[in-house]
Amino acid sequence: MNDQQTLEELEQLLDALREDNTTVPIIVEGDKDIAALRKLELKGEIIRFNKGQSVSDFCDDIAQKHQKIILLTDWDWRGGRLGSSIKKHLENRVECNITYRQMFAKRCMCRTVEGIPSWLETLQRKTKGM
Repeated sequence: MNDQQTLEELEQLLDALREDNTTVPIIVEGDKDIAALRKLELKGEIIRFNKGQSVSDFCDDIAQKHQKIILLTDWDWRGGRLGSSIKKHLENRVECNITYRQMFAKRCMCRTVEGIPSWLETLQRKTKGM
């Protein structure tokens, strides 16, 4: 897949995420992830995993407030473990969409949510001259 195709797929993925985020909150790991998603013009609810709470307590709070969430933890080892733990604790209580996480992991040459805007800018620069 060339850079132009990757850029087009990434932009389509972001459009779909923006649309879904109008009604479904996104769970991320930290404040930098929230800032990155805001830079990408996501305007819906974004929830930071609260490190002061256990995963179990955090998920109990989420389950009381939401029926669906988009889980967008980093696609590094730590993010994978946290994402799996959150998904397991929400099982049978909240619908967890991990598709965006999987798609970004395949298409981005970065390992974190906060790296997506830079990767997108790099692709845009590389394809501008094409």
